[in-house]
Amino acid sequence: MQISRLIEKYDLLLTHHFFDDATCQRIIDEAQASDSKPATIYGYGDDNSHNDRVRKASRLGMSATTTEFVHLKLLEHIKMIERHFSISLSDCEQPQFLRYDVGGFFVAHQDGNTGLLQLTSDAERRVSVVIFLNRQSEKEDSASYSGGSLKFSDYRAEPEYREFYVPAEAGTLVAFRSELTHEVTPVTHGKRYSIVSWYR
Repeated sequence: MQISRLIEKYDLLLTHHFFDDATCQRIIDEAQASDSKPATIYGYGDDNSHNDRVRKASRLGMSATTTEFVHLKLLEHIKMIERHFSISLSDCEQPQFLRYDVGGFFVAHQDGNTGLLQLTSDAERRVSVVIFLNRQSEKEDSASYSGGSLKFSDYRAEPEYREFYVPAEAGTLVAFRSELTHEVTPVTHGKRYSIVSWYR
């Protein structure tokens, strides 16, 4: 099965080199020096809910300068997102900076725009984005991580389309409809650094 056919089937928008290597490394350097706390679970109780059986990851306390830099870059990308998904968007959430250590994961879930999440209309997430800051590799080295795949699934689809593991390259942005089922598989080596946000 060609990757391009799976990307089309899941209606993903991949933007390679959304950040260049130097920008990715600068953000990782700051992330490594930042405070962290357990990443919360949206739509799961109150805003501070976390559950290590559902999601095991750290949210990093980045500077306002870096956070605003990423937010503005995402806003610059909004027209491309609108064109691809044929929808109208008004804003995107402040980005979250995440680290998944060995054993870190996030079970299969949706981010919004689905009856599984009880949200108010003004809080509806319509398009989700993930930006990979470092690359995934089967070969263990200090600059990459193993495991930790961004996996999409649709078990109602034909067998060849039921699962898709997105190849992770540093600087690539992946955008997808927030009702798509996706997960992060357990990290087996290294540290997985990424940024997530949601267009409304």
